[in-house]
Amino acid sequence: MKKMLKDAVILFAITLAAGLILGFVYQLTKEPIAAQELKAKQEAYKEVFAKADSFEAVEDLGLTKANDMLKEAGFGAAELSDMVQRACDAQGNTLGYVLTVTTHEGYGGDIVFTMGITKDGILNGISILTISETPGLGMKAESVLKPQFAGKAVEQFTYTKSGATTDSQIDAISGATITTNAMTNGVNAGLFYFRSTLQEGGKEE
Repeated sequence: MKKMLKDAVILFAITLAAGLILGFVYQLTKEPIAAQELKAKQEAYKEVFAKADSFEAVEDLGLTKANDMLKEAGFGAAELSDMVQRACDAQGNTLGYVLTVTTHEGYGGDIVFTMGITKDGILNGISILTISETPGLGMKAESVLKPQFAGKAVEQFTYTKSGATTDSQIDAISGATITTNAMTNGVNAGLFYFRSTLQEGGKEE
């Protein structure tokens, strides 16, 4: 009985010490990790809106309401996963918006990207934050799909396997239709939200 109590006390002490150490490490690394994540986001914002001097979160646009709207419009596989950012010039005037979109249709899981849209509806481009598609196929989204969305002013995109002939068409990645479809639908969801809420809903300044 004494041995069991002794072992239990030792186990408790080890568990307590391990918990305290983990808590200390978490507190020690929490701020640097948060700072790194913020830096990565700011770089992604800047990539899709190079002309902006600053970015401000649009506090009054709730993600739940936004994603309910997307679901009702048929974009249930995509969602806004972070607050909408207003892209501003040096005087604080609105140049457009940056959206962070997560699409759940990727072959290897969720794909997360930012997209910058000017006030007049031009898609500056996208910046892929997270992707885990098949190497040599879906992972070509960065080099094959990403450039095709830049500088386009269309209501929505479609993809083709026979060569794009209009601004609204995207050349699919050979052998990775699922990834192409996921990215295209995700971008279309962002464009729909921009038109229905940011451009037509009175958020423009």
